[in-house]
Amino acid sequence: MKKYSEKVNKIVYGGDYNPEQWPEDIWREDMRLFKEAGIDIVTLNVFSWAAIQPSEEEYDFSKLDKIMEMVRENGLKVCLATSTGAHPAWMAKRHPDILRVDFEGRKHKFGARHNSCPNSPTYQKYSVKLAEKIAGRYKGYENIVAWHISNEYGGECYCENCERAFRAWLREKYKTLEEVNRAWNTSFWGHTFYDWDEIVLPNALSEHFEPERSMFQGITLDYRRFNSDSILNCYRMEYDAVKKITPDIPVTTNLMGFYPALDYQKWGRYMDVVSWDNYPDVDASPAEIAMQHDLMRGVGGGNPFLLMEQTPGVTNWHTYCALKRPGVMRLWSYQAVAHGADSVMFFQMRRSIGACEKYHSAVIDHVGNGETRVFKETAALGKELKKLGGDLLGAVSDAKAAIYFDWDNWWALNCTAGPTMDLEYKAQVLDYYKALHGLNIPVDFVGANDGLDKYKLLIAPVLYMTKTGYDEKVRRFVEHGGTFVTTFFSGIVDEHDLVITGGYPGKLRDILGIWAEEIDALPETKKNSFVYGGQIYSAGMLCDIMHLEGAKPLAEYQEDFYAGTPVITCNSFGQGQAYYVGTRPEESFYGRLIEEICEKQRISPAAEASLGVEVVERLRDKEHYLFMLNHKEGMQKIAVPAACSDLLTGKSYQDKEQLELEAKGVAILKWTESE
Repeated sequence: MKKYSEKVNKIVYGGDYNPEQWPEDIWREDMRLFKEAGIDIVTLNVFSWAAIQPSEEEYDFSKLDKIMEMVRENGLKVCLATSTGAHPAWMAKRHPDILRVDFEGRKHKFGARHNSCPNSPTYQKYSVKLAEKIAGRYKGYENIVAWHISNEYGGECYCENCERAFRAWLREKYKTLEEVNRAWNTSFWGHTFYDWDEIVLPNALSEHFEPERSMFQGITLDYRRFNSDSILNCYRMEYDAVKKITPDIPVTTNLMGFYPALDYQKWGRYMDVVSWDNYPDVDASPAEIAMQHDLMRGVGGGNPFLLMEQTPGVTNWHTYCALKRPGVMRLWSYQAVAHGADSVMFFQMRRSIGACEKYHSAVIDHVGNGETRVFKETAALGKELKKLGGDLLGAVSDAKAAIYFDWDNWWALNCTAGPTMDLEYKAQVLDYYKALHGLNIPVDFVGANDGLDKYKLLIAPVLYMTKTGYDEKVRRFVEHGGTFVTTFFSGIVDEHDLVITGGYPGKLRDILGIWAEEIDALPETKKNSFVYGGQIYSAGMLCDIMHLEGAKPLAEYQEDFYAGTPVITCNSFGQGQAYYVGTRPEESFYGRLIEEICEKQRISPAAEASLGVEVVERLRDKEHYLFMLNHKEGMQKIAVPAACSDLLTGKSYQDKEQLELEAKGVAILKWTESE
């Protein structure tokens, strides 16, 4: 894999900088502190639309010109934003078509941040025009290493612009109303449409009985796709505008991990490099954080990504805004790098004095000097990243295990009526990811369009929606020796959320060798149980009542009228095997099952380590970079897997020599494969 930019020769270090909020004498002090902290890149111009364009035809770049010159003179690289993340007040006043209508049908006024209708001709016109002007004005700056389009795209709109655009989107997708009616099963409840103009957006005024759940899931599912495509179109218009003027500068926008509103797998196709903002809860497990990094790497096709934002200290919008404890910022930064980040960046560089993010941490705090704990930790990390130099850039993962994740599947599960309110797609994915993470097995996230040839293990938790052709992809994977694992409530519907008749799990039935006749939804207070490997495990939330059609039972239910029927099965299919987990067991079961499968498939970690020490490897040609991250409170000893050196300390190790890793400690071991 190549570097995202030939202008970078190390992991860039910096983040969002908003000098327009400060007098110019502060700028000079910032430059001094940036050098002290090892900062070498700033993201500029994220929210300056109102400052740059004070009226319809007037543009004023004087302040941004000064900022760009100051930054260049001080040797800083720039990630330059198009500033279209929030429109100016005058635009909302003069062009109300730009304002969103919310789920409840209320037309919004100017305010907040994600406040633009993606299908507003006004927004599209002026956002593209601004992007063109900025690109044209600053195209000669050699220190621009990336374009940052808008900011944290998201939200929904239900206005008349969107309703008309939705009908046009449906015409393009389905061609005829007859096909729309078939896909949405509109013969139910007499919903048949005879004219395109009869179709309205699904919200609280039409199809929804709850914010997520819909009377007609097919309509809501298509709206989710349409909304994601509409916002993507805004991004693509700005992408084309800047790319036309600066074709050699990579273009990105900052994604938000498991963000439900946008199909990031589709978005990733249109990004030169994926970037994202990492704001985990302070008590998030290492696995929860790592899973988001791996998802973002998967969205980018396995390529390295940019950590565009994280907080150096406290996040202001959590329920409890706890501080990052000493060493945690460094540990989480290196965790991002271990999973594929080629940058470490923060929001923000100097702490704001007003509005909703004034208590969000920054490299430079309200005190305005370099004497804070956060600044000192930031400066120490800056020195280490400088020491690493060009190592790691472009290095990738070589995972043999993959987890299937699909936004359409997520949307369909969220809006369906049944079988239980407790079913949450991301939580089911996390169950399996935690098991792999606990074993230090590297994981790639794949979507419906991604190839499977490089993998030995494919896990698809709650594969509710089986898109056309995906069963064939899974069939070939297993036939050729792969191991497939899926769960309850899988193979139920097609891409239109129409039930696949002929028995659950639909088109996966022959691969899995089972027929799931019924699904029992258990309240949180009720459990069934099963015995696996001599140990009793609980069975909860959903229990599939199934019949064997070639599969072997690995465990059976112990209670209720379906006691004695299979709950965990394995089917030999071609040269491979397909496992079915017919319930949600307790957490310890996943680790046991996945460990057994990985042993069978000879999938192993890059190094053995005790629980709580994360081991992650990146590869570049014949160079190995092995990260060891100690998330535990005490010192840990780990045997190194090869003769190597620690890039952070310079210390050399012999094969199998013990490495001592302090609490919150990090080691990055490098060795080169011999010919």
